[in-house]
Amino acid sequence: MNRAGLVAGLLALAVSGAMVRAQQPRPDQFEPIGPIQKVRDNLYMIPGQGGNTAVFVTGTGIVLVDTKLVNNGKAILERVASVSKLPITTIINTHSHFDHIGSNEAFPATVDVVTHENTRAVMAKDPTVKDKPQAMPDRTFKDRLTIGQGAERVELYYFGAAHTGGDAFVVFPTQRVMSAGDVYPWKAAPVIDDASGGSAVALPDTLDQVMRTVKGVDTVIPGHMGLATWADFVEFGEFNRQLLTAARAGKAAGRTVDQTLAGFKPPARFDAYLANQPLKGLEFLGTARDRARINIELVYKGK
Repeated sequence: MNRAGLVAGLLALAVSGAMVRAQQPRPDQFEPIGPIQKVRDNLYMIPGQGGNTAVFVTGTGIVLVDTKLVNNGKAILERVASVSKLPITTIINTHSHFDHIGSNEAFPATVDVVTHENTRAVMAKDPTVKDKPQAMPDRTFKDRLTIGQGAERVELYYFGAAHTGGDAFVVFPTQRVMSAGDVYPWKAAPVIDDASGGSAVALPDTLDQVMRTVKGVDTVIPGHMGLATWADFVEFGEFNRQLLTAARAGKAAGRTVDQTLAGFKPPARFDAYLANQPLKGLEFLGTARDRARINIELVYKGK
């Protein structure tokens, strides 16, 4: 899938009811790249210009998780240099979208790029990266992969379709931190790229698998917002389960998508997930309420 097609598939929101039409985003529509932030011990986060980038400093080099939009390699390196002079040795991409793999090619060919096997398959069809060896994955995994050893190990997990069909959850066990990518991007229903294997129907089950399998994490690096707690992540899973249940019930009762959304009244603790305000820093994606409506519609379609 080329970049224009991907953006169109993700962001061209149909005009219906409260929905808005989003245009292809420009780099200036994303928040600027921010300063590096300490998360825990030798683990840091760089926000802005696409997905959050995790920076893990090991004894032999730096492990990056996601590389933002294109042309951010220099800025990432400058921020990394402020905490370590060691070279970048590994890049882990949580999924295939341009705001998470965009600057892969800015790093040396010696850097080991790792993704889930389904993510590599999507990238292999993307003309913006498929012919650029430095941007493409060097190795993949199916269900689980360990990088490094002891206190410096990184655990990669795949639990099934969610935002895409190849979302990797990256766990730093000693630091008690998980990088969740865009399966958990913000406090709202996530974008579902069904053309790349994502599924609003499968999403709650995938989140349940994460919660049942991953242990010892208390901090989560989301795809696009500030740091969250494990309890925040659990709440996110509960909201998406309730949204799926409401969508299935609405379809079975013959209600329209808008009727189902109007009748969806989860507990007050989920108010932010249905807020009729633009997503901060990602206004082109509409409001949290828009995101819920889109995912209800996908469930109606069985996607």
